[in-house]
Amino acid sequence: MPETPSKATSAEQGTVNENPSAEAPKEFHDPLLSCLLLITKLENTPCSETSLVAGLPLVDEKLTPELFVRAADRAGLQAKVVEKPLLDIPKVVLPATLLLKRNRAVILLSCDVEQGKATIIESKTGSEKTVAIDALKQAYSGYAIYTRAAYHLDQEIADTHIKEESKDHWFWSVMKSSWRIYRDVLLASLFINLFAIANPLFVMNVYDRVVPNNAVETLWVLAIGVLIVFLFDAMLKGLRGYFIEVAGKKSDIVLSSFLFERVMGSQYSERPQSVGAFTSQFREFDQVRNFYTTSTIAAFVDMPFVIIFLLLIFYVGGPLVWVPLAALPLILGYGFIMRKPIKAAIEQTYASGAQKNATLVESLVGLETVKSIGAEGLIQRIWEQSVGHLSLWSQKMRMLSLSVGIVSGTVTQVANIVIIIVGVYLIAERELTMGALIASVMLAGRVLAPIAQVATLLVTYDQTKTALDGLDQIVSKDQERNPRKPFVKRPSFNGAIKFKNVSFVYPGEEHAVLNNVSFEIKPGEKVGLIGRIGSGKSTIHKLILNLYKPTDGSILIDGIDTQQIDPSDLRRHIGYMPQDVVLFSGTVKTNIMYGSPHVEDENIINAADVSGVKEFVDGHPLGFDRPVGERGQALSGGQRQSVGMARAMLNDVPMYLFDEPTSGMDNTTESMVTSRLQESVKDKTLLLVTHKASLLTMVERLIVLDNGKIVADGPKDAVIEALQKGQLRVA
Repeated sequence: MPETPSKATSAEQGTVNENPSAEAPKEFHDPLLSCLLLITKLENTPCSETSLVAGLPLVDEKLTPELFVRAADRAGLQAKVVEKPLLDIPKVVLPATLLLKRNRAVILLSCDVEQGKATIIESKTGSEKTVAIDALKQAYSGYAIYTRAAYHLDQEIADTHIKEESKDHWFWSVMKSSWRIYRDVLLASLFINLFAIANPLFVMNVYDRVVPNNAVETLWVLAIGVLIVFLFDAMLKGLRGYFIEVAGKKSDIVLSSFLFERVMGSQYSERPQSVGAFTSQFREFDQVRNFYTTSTIAAFVDMPFVIIFLLLIFYVGGPLVWVPLAALPLILGYGFIMRKPIKAAIEQTYASGAQKNATLVESLVGLETVKSIGAEGLIQRIWEQSVGHLSLWSQKMRMLSLSVGIVSGTVTQVANIVIIIVGVYLIAERELTMGALIASVMLAGRVLAPIAQVATLLVTYDQTKTALDGLDQIVSKDQERNPRKPFVKRPSFNGAIKFKNVSFVYPGEEHAVLNNVSFEIKPGEKVGLIGRIGSGKSTIHKLILNLYKPTDGSILIDGIDTQQIDPSDLRRHIGYMPQDVVLFSGTVKTNIMYGSPHVEDENIINAADVSGVKEFVDGHPLGFDRPVGERGQALSGGQRQSVGMARAMLNDVPMYLFDEPTSGMDNTTESMVTSRLQESVKDKTLLLVTHKASLLTMVERLIVLDNGKIVADGPKDAVIEALQKGQLRVA
């Protein structure tokens, strides 16, 4: 299947070109995304570029045919990649996206074979044109993407007539998609178990017929036959293992991607309280996948053949069949008895493991703080308590699980001995041959082995179910994008912000951070938010970004409720700099470009100049390629703030939200950045949170918050005068 273009812009490479006379970089173009945007317009479901690709794992920042299908789903379209000759594409599926050679794409509107012409829409220009079919066939790669509007039932009707149980489970639906592979596995297992009969029958015939009669020719015939069976048996076992691994790999890729997409797409209010505990829970996916795609299949596929082996024992050994029949309930019964205590141990082990992982992550992240305040002993004690508790319950779980294996093995060995003892008496009474006895012993092993494995799986099942329940909690998290709730398309914003009687309580808290807050900011207005610590200033920023939803009231951007705007569209048009800037491992340049990987070098340089980044990268031999370290630890606090500000200033957006943007900078840098910043945002909406009087030169209006309420809102000079005269009781 052809891939989308993979050429990188100059901004994606290692250096920043500051030479104005250098050749300008080529304009960034994603042909598949352009085609999808055009199709959404043709299907009357227009979407923005940001809403279609936000959160998708783009390749070279462009859609691939597979990602095209996922992006189309966000627009309410069903898409399918097909391999089809140009003239065989049905008219009913038009418009369709054609994948051309040299990583190009166009939209096919019509194809007139008689006139030898086709009507297409070019992805880059969006213009409609007529081309010769022969020329289009030469450029066509052989692959096309069909798209059509997805059919959705009315929500009320769907809720009334469609049961919740009928909806496909995220895990089982993926497993079901590999049913053809598992069908082949079952078929292979059928022959493998049938071939298993060959060895006992071979041994029985050798002892009963070949040895007494010295029939050497018969021996060689039987030996060659059984060797051929063994050869096919080895081949089928290899194929069965391969098919199981293929199905497991497919499920692993699909489910891992789905789980991480659910994590990234969940509402910010659903974020885990403990990152360490969450990562421990997330890692359990491997165990769930292995249980249901490898060990379980291998065990339960062999179960039906237990009956066949029992019938065969009865045929060759007669009453000897009662021995394995008596052993079966002993093995399974002990497994069932051990489930309850093992389940309790598993739950304790999971909780202890999550606590241990949480302690490890928090300690490593905050290692500087731990050392600076001398808390190593306290952290060590918490760690040792977690490890001790985990070791205790892990030991109990392992010993209980081990006992199931020991009991199963012991019962199997005793059963073999009993079969031999009973068989000897039957041979003495001329009711059984020696070959039949040996064959019965071998077949009894084939009967009890899968039963013992099932008993072990009964123990593992509770551990897997606990892990699956934890993953269900991840999947069930509320998502920012509801497929049944279309957003209002907003390709651009003016920058008007309005709070209408907004109250907000953080999840898990009882005290309201904001209480009936109302204000309005006009496009291009510069407003400062001041007040006590914890008065709700930073919370207002997070509500505007739709990271949280207001408990009461509404927030409007350009007159539209933020709940009706796609979060990615909204955030793409806001330059946000939080109080605590988080950087990622990489270079200064890659951190500035996060979220805008195909931005031009000129934008990076301008943003770096305004934020003061240029001041410290120019003095470093690596320049913009200077590493920042994990979480930006290789930079000072002020430098991290400069990078965060450059990230916010990278794109030309109508709204800027700054939260204490210069708290870590020295006075000289702060003065320089403030003056440059003031010039850069002169025509933009600015909502600035600060405790510094020096930054108030950037704003023309002040809103004073106290205990989650607005106590003053007016021109900057008037509010400052009221504060100085003590007319407002705010620190």
